[in-house]
Amino acid sequence: QVQLVETGGGLVQAGDSLRLSCAASGGTFSTYTMAWFRQAPGKEREFVATFSWRGDIVYYSDSVKGRFTISRDNAKNMVYLQMNSLKPEDTAVYYCAANPYGAGSRNSFGYLYWGQGTQVTVSS
Repeated sequence: QVQLVETGGGLVQAGDSLRLSCAASGGTFSTYTMAWFRQAPGKEREFVATFSWRGDIVYYSDSVKGRFTISRDNAKNMVYLQMNSLKPEDTAVYYCAANPYGAGSRNSFGYLYWGQGTQVTVSS
């Protein structure tokens, strides 16, 4: 059973930066395609970024491209989301997701395992 635990959320001001971390346990991390999704109040969960298990696919949503960076450290079983130039519209609960040998889907149905989420609030 794979467990994912997100940390690093918080309350920041517009223009600030945050780095989210996701620690994975169970299974073989290097075979998991990892992703970040987010869900704002009253909205559907939306794709943010993904990093394939082979490292050959990295996608970002248009809304975060150029501001957010996804990275992974297979030796530490960690995936990160560096968020720069944060905007109030980035406010959401951010979720880490994993799928063994995943193709780097931008759809939440493409991920088998999910963390509990971490709240990011950006004030204007």
